[in-house]
Amino acid sequence: MKPPIPKKIKKTLSAHGDKRIDYYYWLRDDQRKNKTILKYLNEENKYTNDWLRSNNISSDRIFNYYKKSLPKLEESFKNNIDGYDYFSSISIGSEHRKYFRNYKGKKKLILDVNKLAKNKEFYSISGIQPSRDHRYIAFGEDENGRREYAIVIKDLNKNKIIEKHMCSSAGGIIWNFKSDGYFYLKKDPKTLMTNKLYFHKLGTDIKLDKLIYRESDTEFNLSISLSRTKKYLFLQISKTESNEFRFLNLDENEMKLECFQKRSNKHLYYVDDTPEEFFILSNQKKKKNFALYRTYLKNTDIKHWKIYVNHKQDELIEDFLCFKDFIILETRKSGTPQLIQINKKTKRKTYIDFDQNAFSVYLANNINYQATNFSFVYSSLSTPATIFSQNLYSKKRKKVWQQKILTHKQKNYETKRVLIKARDGVKVPVSLIYKKGINLKDAPLLQYGYGSYGAVIEPSFKLSFMPLIDKGFIFAIAHIRGGQDLGRDWYDQGRMMNKMNTFFDFIDCSKELLKKEIGNRSNIFAMGGSAGGLLMGAIINLEPSLYKGIVSAVPFVDVLTTMSDESIPLTTFEYKEWGNPAKKKEYFYMKKYSPYDNIDFKSYPAVLVTSSLYDSQVQYFEPAKYVPKLREHQLSDKPILLKMNMIGGHAGKSGRLESLRETADELSFLASLAEDNS
Repeated sequence: MKPPIPKKIKKTLSAHGDKRIDYYYWLRDDQRKNKTILKYLNEENKYTNDWLRSNNISSDRIFNYYKKSLPKLEESFKNNIDGYDYFSSISIGSEHRKYFRNYKGKKKLILDVNKLAKNKEFYSISGIQPSRDHRYIAFGEDENGRREYAIVIKDLNKNKIIEKHMCSSAGGIIWNFKSDGYFYLKKDPKTLMTNKLYFHKLGTDIKLDKLIYRESDTEFNLSISLSRTKKYLFLQISKTESNEFRFLNLDENEMKLECFQKRSNKHLYYVDDTPEEFFILSNQKKKKNFALYRTYLKNTDIKHWKIYVNHKQDELIEDFLCFKDFIILETRKSGTPQLIQINKKTKRKTYIDFDQNAFSVYLANNINYQATNFSFVYSSLSTPATIFSQNLYSKKRKKVWQQKILTHKQKNYETKRVLIKARDGVKVPVSLIYKKGINLKDAPLLQYGYGSYGAVIEPSFKLSFMPLIDKGFIFAIAHIRGGQDLGRDWYDQGRMMNKMNTFFDFIDCSKELLKKEIGNRSNIFAMGGSAGGLLMGAIINLEPSLYKGIVSAVPFVDVLTTMSDESIPLTTFEYKEWGNPAKKKEYFYMKKYSPYDNIDFKSYPAVLVTSSLYDSQVQYFEPAKYVPKLREHQLSDKPILLKMNMIGGHAGKSGRLESLRETADELSFLASLAEDNS
């Protein structure tokens, strides 16, 4: 049984006097219709399936574990909006959710996504958004995984869909005050950058939609949100290091956007309102971890901002939420999330207490500015997601919802947080979970990482990995630089010209865990997706013999070529994350780690690469050409496998069961390697 061997066509890429040869560049087809390419991808899928079958690797055991863990019917938390309770449910045999509304004791099915998805290979919605008068719901509809959403409007009184707006939108909308129209964002069809804001009036031709704003700078992307008081639409225009907010009064008919504060280099700020004033989270004047300011509604210019919560070197303010008498801050200190309640009148701060030392907590479902309670989601590696409601005045807390995992017993597991010393002396946190009673020194170790965009991989409950943990694996999350785990500086130390820190941190965490006798040296595995797939590609180029097996999901592996091509979706938006190859110094730094460019003749571990043909974030052709090149240079007998969804997006297939089956495939691959001691 031999893997497919795609033809080689020499392509020379030149920049700054440097030449790179790419024999698989031809595998790029932006239309996704080239028969030769599609044939090759199908051959790769067949080879992977045949290899798994010949090695007696089945995902049935893990997939059945998932199914046994899930309740027959799972119901979400009820979100109360203006007296209406909106919630969803999913049954064990269903791929998609049903959405309901409860009003004055009457439960009504308002959307069954299973019916909409029937006979479709891929179907996903962006979530439902009720109109102000609760007569309509809007939702984004994606039928291939490309995240270019059509906007669908359903009239709940008539119980029928009245509009389907094919507009390549970002998926979310903001209803106007009268509920007879909505604002939406549109993507550039080529680059997929969200660059236009429109207004659509129900019942009118989409050609008559009013253009409210167009962004001309290709490095900036648009997003919209509703202000806390629901009075304003906020338009955020952002890139990695700077942004700008504009706001539109929804009570007025003029549809006039006003600039809150003009964008400036390396200034990031975030805004929300109360009836009396605006609050602003800002990193101005080198306050990297942000400070909170306030200003009156008519004086939004930065010179009028007054400090409300000071900047701290050791605590990052991630977000804030205003209530009538209080403000809740979401912060992160020493890598651990915190909730802080601030009394508006006295400015007294109260930290909300939690029991464990490695956990995730964030605010959720806090629709009402006048509420006397706030709710938050708490989870840990051993604690399924739990929603608590806490009284702002009495501090009394009660559990109002918890994710049901039928097979899970929290007392059976040990969780901990350890600090690992990286090669440059920096201490990197690692979160661990394993089954009580196992021999840590002999146990297989699966280490997970991401380390980009300031994103934090929270130590929250992850059903996906529980089958391996129950089988005796140690699961570790390395909170490496490039995330924002230890503040904004932690992010800056792992991007642009500091990107190598991300890869070194991950490798050093693996080695130091082994030194601490956590994990079996001959059974160490790694996993990451998207930018975490880049991480996987980099670490096996740097340390090919350290890991026995790798799962590299939707991996961003051809960094230099992609970032050199502005026509590839989302590229220009990410110059301040990876660098701009048009600049010589940045080009050569990126070349040092770009996984595709650093493949060499080495004994690589076993690698499973996954992707989707319609992925909008990492284009399919990156993993498609990475696999044959890696295989070509493989000196060991370990397999290099590719699984390509021929329909689907960045998150894989659309249904819940289909998604769980994909995860089961990936983990079954790793489990089989742990059992193989050859």
